[in-house]
Amino acid sequence: MPRTPARRRGPYRHTAVTFLAALALALTPTAAHSAGGFAPVPPHNPYAGPDGTATMHGDTGSSDTTPLAGPGAGTLGAKRTALASACPTVLAGADGYPVALCTPIFGQVPTVHLLDPDDGSSLAELALTKGSLLGGVYAYIDHEDRLVVADGGNRLLRVGHHRAADGSWTLTVDRSLSLASAVPAGDAVTGLSPDWRGRVWFATGGGVVGTADDTTGTVRALALPAGERVANSISTAPQGTAVTTTHATYLLTAGADGTPRITWRTPYDRGSARKPGLLSWGSGSTPTFFGPASGTEYVTIVDNADDAAHLEVYRSADGARICRVPVLRAAAGPASENSPVAAGRSVFVAGTYGYPYPAVPEGAGDSVPASAGFAGGLTRVDVASDGSGCSPVWDNTLRSAAVPKLSTADGLLRTVLRDPLVPGTGGTSLLDPYRYAEIDPATGTVVRSARVGVGSLYDTLQMAGTITPDGAYLQGTVTGVLRITAG
Repeated sequence: MPRTPARRRGPYRHTAVTFLAALALALTPTAAHSAGGFAPVPPHNPYAGPDGTATMHGDTGSSDTTPLAGPGAGTLGAKRTALASACPTVLAGADGYPVALCTPIFGQVPTVHLLDPDDGSSLAELALTKGSLLGGVYAYIDHEDRLVVADGGNRLLRVGHHRAADGSWTLTVDRSLSLASAVPAGDAVTGLSPDWRGRVWFATGGGVVGTADDTTGTVRALALPAGERVANSISTAPQGTAVTTTHATYLLTAGADGTPRITWRTPYDRGSARKPGLLSWGSGSTPTFFGPASGTEYVTIVDNADDAAHLEVYRSADGARICRVPVLRAAAGPASENSPVAAGRSVFVAGTYGYPYPAVPEGAGDSVPASAGFAGGLTRVDVASDGSGCSPVWDNTLRSAAVPKLSTADGLLRTVLRDPLVPGTGGTSLLDPYRYAEIDPATGTVVRSARVGVGSLYDTLQMAGTITPDGAYLQGTVTGVLRITAG
């Protein structure tokens, strides 16, 4: 039988804000998440923190939606917390305290930072064991406000934050479980997510998928076909766990003892090579659950076909392909390293073709061509109401430099745009300006924006932003975290 989640614990500094956020989350998906008609979203996972802030992609279904409204009316402003680190993951638990998982520029040892919700400064930090490039990227907040992450020693950690009587904060490893029995030597955990029984699912770069129960110490694993790698995170829904490898998308469930088993496997066109602006030879997507009834009827990714990037939508029940639609045509950028944003029947895809990443994971292979200008592009696709196919709604040339987030509270898409140094030109430079932008998801037009910085210190490196309960938008950069507010 499923275990009953333990009560939340920790300091409740922002009581009123936390209560309002919890009230919104307690409503049904259809009732709570209907702004702009984008509903429902995946159901809340009882073993994860609040929807919108529990994972890099918002929830365990990786919808990249949030029930929280972003910066309100007033003049937009941005403050940068300099951490001398790239901070791809900024999350928050029910207590409202942001937790950032960062990789320092020097040493590259993944480090957890507890941030002050009022100004974004670092209150405490904890260094983890160093691992692969993608190690220390994907993590989630659990139902007790602990960060769940796999370190470079292939240990599953739950990191809690605790306040002393004198007001100071510490970060500690509250629970640890070795995954060494399931992770081959030289391999490392890439993504992880909880299922509805409280087990932690994980996937390794080498194509091993497993479950871990850190209350019993049970670890079970399954090796996917040889040659298939996992270069992004994984997603969980009541139907099972979605994993996209460099060759195919899978839905897996677990046997009575926790051993993963394949429910379905659907291959996609991985192209003839890695493209510039991608970190692997294959799809750049963490698979996204979405749908118009339960919020999880479909799973979607973006392929890596040579001629164009295509949005692929599958039925969660059996993996049957609903549609395969070209996207990012206006920008002529045939690639996306970002997970699709999806809610209801709508999917949004941001292009990353040509994005100048400073490094790629080991074994990613050379890109073809060797380099390209950053094309960008943003496309909306809707699934037909009867599930018979998909149709593009709009397609533009905005150059998103982050994973967009859709607020179902205020009905806006948010991201950071990387504008060219010389307006009207292409390419990128170390002096490019970066601009926070709010986008109307009905039309794809920018309705409000503000410059947040100029130059490489502000590079958001296609990382995901997070809206906190007080309406601040936190965005990781290559050197720290931006806190964008209004008023």
